[in-house]
Amino acid sequence: QVQLVESGGGLVQAGESLTLSCALSGRTFVPWAMGWFRQAPGKEREFVARAIWRDGSTDYADFARGRFTMSRNRAKNTVDLQMNSLQPLDTAVYYCAASRSGVYYLPSSYDYWGQGTQVTVSS
Repeated sequence: QVQLVESGGGLVQAGESLTLSCALSGRTFVPWAMGWFRQAPGKEREFVARAIWRDGSTDYADFARGRFTMSRNRAKNTVDLQMNSLQPLDTAVYYCAASRSGVYYLPSSYDYWGQGTQVTVSS
């Protein structure tokens, strides 16, 4: 059974930082990539960042590049998302996901999802 558990969400003010973490469990599952997505009320789920599990290389959505940093720790089976200079538009539920293969920015490419963690940025 593969499980993803996110943590670290909360309420911050504009300009502040927050780090989200995701723990992956499942003895036999080794992902090709891990991703972060977010979904704001009334909007579709959108890609935030992706890290290749094997070498840690990353890709970011345009809005995240330069402000967010994704990292993975293979020894601990965790991925983090460091978010800086947060703005009210970043308010959303953030999801961690694991993929075996596929187009990295499409939610349909991810096989397992966490329950999500709420990030709220006040102005």
